[in-house]
Amino acid sequence: MQLSRRRVHPRRAASLASVTALTLAISTSAGTGQLTADSAAPGSVAPVRSSALRPCMIHGHPNIQMPEGIPTPSGYARSTGTVHALTVMVDFSDAPGQGSALSRFAEFFPQTRQWFATGSYGRLDYRPEAPIRHWLRMPKPFKAYGIERGAPFDPGYRQLVQDIVAAIDPKVDFRRYDLLNVLATPNAGPSALDTVLSVTFAGNTDAPLADGVPVANASFIYSRQDDGSGSYAVTGYRVMPHENSHTFGLPDLYTQEGGTAVGHWDIMSEDWGADNDLLGWHKWKLGWLGDAQVACVTGHGTAAYTLTPLARTGGRKLVFVPLSSRAGYAVELRTREGNDAAVCRPGILVYRVDADVDTGDGPITVYDSQPGSGGCTRSPNVQAELSDATFLPGQSFKDTKAGIVISVVGKDRSGNFRVHVTRR
Repeated sequence: MQLSRRRVHPRRAASLASVTALTLAISTSAGTGQLTADSAAPGSVAPVRSSALRPCMIHGHPNIQMPEGIPTPSGYARSTGTVHALTVMVDFSDAPGQGSALSRFAEFFPQTRQWFATGSYGRLDYRPEAPIRHWLRMPKPFKAYGIERGAPFDPGYRQLVQDIVAAIDPKVDFRRYDLLNVLATPNAGPSALDTVLSVTFAGNTDAPLADGVPVANASFIYSRQDDGSGSYAVTGYRVMPHENSHTFGLPDLYTQEGGTAVGHWDIMSEDWGADNDLLGWHKWKLGWLGDAQVACVTGHGTAAYTLTPLARTGGRKLVFVPLSSRAGYAVELRTREGNDAAVCRPGILVYRVDADVDTGDGPITVYDSQPGSGGCTRSPNVQAELSDATFLPGQSFKDTKAGIVISVVGKDRSGNFRVHVTRR
């Protein structure tokens, strides 16, 4: 749903078939996936792009909701440097807080902070801050806000944000923060096993004002994504980086059919189950990859590239083959390391990015090197069919109509893969 500049992103219904410290400030080597970014004022920052990559900076129609294009439209939170995430834990008279508010905070942090540090190679210094350490009781019962799956911002969420602002504004300067996290007590609303309510409203310049700035990027987390497998302590936090990535401008990659378009290759597709990373396209879009790490293939003939694993720092990470100003093919190397815990067939991932497709309608499609195989993973809540989608040496992806062939020609001792891209 899109109203004016309001971008609304309801979470998917789950498919189960297939803090100690309140303000964290680690600063060490980016080579270990830890944090090195300097502080910066709140607000979005567009990375400076090389002109040589301009043909690969696809863009969609202005009316597209959360487009995959580069650069990301203004109004979202910054995705590099220091991001201050104001986090409040709320309860209601008809859903009183269970346990302590700090224990709810600890379900998501510091895990979310470390996930962003690892995935961004230290380029994003994500700092969750909870200046209010107790449950913040809302003035209305939970049912009075009319919160249900797919609920629009008005009127319920607007009222909820206004009530939060009224309660904490005397103690909190909202100008210091880039985004808002609202952690509802888990007993507010249905179980996530039945209905996922968690939602993000991003780029919402029509949001209520606090200290003169709109609360434009806000994530609301409900229930617990606990599938009963005993992994919640390890994987239950992952709804938070999914929702917060919306505040940075990333769309949902799942569709009405679930994660069949992208599988477990991006947390914007599946955030249940084992840990996973973002696609290389998303990392470039967020400013986590430097221009030297991206190759833009526009010329005719055959060109050779060496790709290093996406999870590692340094080296070329992404090859992009534009089909038009709005779409193209992306090529990257995925391995079982870093944030990728469920990769069972390390290799070259090929996918199409379409900047003219709305969030939730399939803006990215992963191509399966072994269609109908059933996949290679048995990890709970991981889309199995695409788990072995990667291409290995001797295999090729072909788009005969466009005259494009992407061939995997070898692998070196360091685990890097060599690919040839041919354009006729």
